[in-house]
Amino acid sequence: MTPFHLKIVTPDGLIFDGQAEELIVRTTGGDVGILARHMDYVAPLGMGRAVIVSGGQRRTAACIGGMVSVCKGEVTLVPTTFEWAEKIDKERAEAAYQKAEKVLHDENASDTELRLAEAKLHRALVRKSVASGL
Repeated sequence: MTPFHLKIVTPDGLIFDGQAEELIVRTTGGDVGILARHMDYVAPLGMGRAVIVSGGQRRTAACIGGMVSVCKGEVTLVPTTFEWAEKIDKERAEAAYQKAEKVLHDENASDTELRLAEAKLHRALVRKSVASGL
């Protein structure tokens, strides 16, 4: 496959800056695959798995929020959070899942607390799924 330049930058800093053959990310409209010579494109990111193929090696990550852009063949991924599968703390993801579940089953939780718990639950599910390779 023909490579393209990919840069992944989060609020915590530069995660990746190099050549890639493929990028698959979850946008708010669904999954998008990007290969070399992709047309110029900008989309907001949702919560999901990101797949990067670089040097023939496939790596996955939990990618949450932010945006992806393709401009003149350069691809920039600017997620709010990005965690390589092997770096995800499975116990922490499980604890976040359990905590969100508890709030969702609390009859006294406010609408705001419920919406926040739903978002945290979704994030925990993405992290758990990516970490387990599902």
